[in-house]
Amino acid sequence: MRSLSVREEHWPLASAFVIARGAKTEAHVLVVEIAEGGAVGRGEATPYARYGQTMDGEVARIEALRGAVEGVLSRQDLQALAPAGAARNALDCALWDLEAKLSGVPAWKAAGRSRLDPVKTCYTISLDTPQAMAQAARAVARRSFLKLKIGGRDDLDRVVAVREAAPKARLVVDANEGLEFEDLVRLAQDFARLDVKLIEQPLKAGEDGVLEGYESPVRLCADESLHTRAELATCARRYGAVNVKLDKAGGLTEALAVVAQARALGLEVMAGCMVATSLAMAPAMIIAQGVDVVDLDGPLLLARDRQPGLVFDGALIHPTPSELWG
Repeated sequence: MRSLSVREEHWPLASAFVIARGAKTEAHVLVVEIAEGGAVGRGEATPYARYGQTMDGEVARIEALRGAVEGVLSRQDLQALAPAGAARNALDCALWDLEAKLSGVPAWKAAGRSRLDPVKTCYTISLDTPQAMAQAARAVARRSFLKLKIGGRDDLDRVVAVREAAPKARLVVDANEGLEFEDLVRLAQDFARLDVKLIEQPLKAGEDGVLEGYESPVRLCADESLHTRAELATCARRYGAVNVKLDKAGGLTEALAVVAQARALGLEVMAGCMVATSLAMAPAMIIAQGVDVVDLDGPLLLARDRQPGLVFDGALIHPTPSELWG
């Protein structure tokens, strides 16, 4: 007999996290626990207002499935019963964790991986003045890969300042839908000169058709434009890379399928995350295996993390401890 519990948790950030759409000082996460046979499977997700989600709404979506979850609901059944999003992600990851604990087979092995290796993650520099972003980059200049949030008139100055502060770092620039096409065309040449490796979601999702036929000097990566396999064919015509996040895909089950299909389409893959604890990052470590860019630094932005959590050694994330998940 299974039992389901769901709760909201608040995790303070080390400092305000600012992107083109606004700022936050806390991570509000949704935690699901499914208990069966003395084992407890856990999943964590982040309801996101940009996608029309609220905490209350996602909790209500989970509660509507309580009867099914506490019965014989499988991960495969869940895909048809709930849309992609935070609620399905929390349930899906909890079911993966429960299966691993009941069977003794690690989630990474059940997902078809031969092993779970350490990965190197980007570190995110929050949107601020060029001077403040340079100072933040200088403090972490030893990290080999930085992700910069942009979305304003001083965007070129921001990237120039960070490049000067961290001359050896690989750079990803993330606009979070904050640019117009004319801005992108103007900035992309300069970003190429500054050796930016990737520009993430420059235009608003749904308004990025203009990217078809545009040959950017810096590879473009879809984030808000890509949730599940349903958007992949369209994204392949507009972008050279996609950011796969469990919260967008609605769980590890769909995220694995997205990565496989993206690869088949010739797209580069980023394994991304929301700002959340190690419990949310742990299943994403499975999709992070062998991808082109890993951006699972969410716990590093918190004032404190869940214990036990993932072990970070600079930019290196060590394989997930079974006590945490999977």
